[in-house]
Amino acid sequence: MPNTTKTTTANAEKYDGFTDEERGAMKERAKELKAGARRAAKPDPENDVLAKIAEMSESDRAIAERLHAVIKASAPGLSPKLWYGMPAYARDGKVVCFFQSAAKFKTRYAMLGFSDEANLDDGAMWPAYFALTGLTAETEARIGALVKQAVS
Repeated sequence: MPNTTKTTTANAEKYDGFTDEERGAMKERAKELKAGARRAAKPDPENDVLAKIAEMSESDRAIAERLHAVIKASAPGLSPKLWYGMPAYARDGKVVCFFQSAAKFKTRYAMLGFSDEANLDDGAMWPAYFALTGLTAETEARIGALVKQAVS
């Protein structure tokens, strides 16, 4: 039988699994599921979303706060909730769109993402993620239109 013992360094260099950030997101999702199961009959997941936004860095928080307002105004039927530690907006419990802060996975920009539940289909290929470095009136209007289309 061959020797299968490897050093920790060798394992760390060859391991091709989840990053620390991805594992952290999965742990947050597990906490969310447990908290949801324990909540009283009248949960208020929007407070959880607003609390998560408040924890963000200043630049991510500014985008997330405006995005939250735009999504709520454009699609009042969507329910805010946490999804893998990120603010998300769901219809009938299924996530339609979400905000991923730049700090979440140490990227250079935040992202607005749409799930397969979103009605954004446009031929054989269409965008499902949008990089956000800031919000202007023009980008807010575009996001509002995308969110309305997503729930149509």
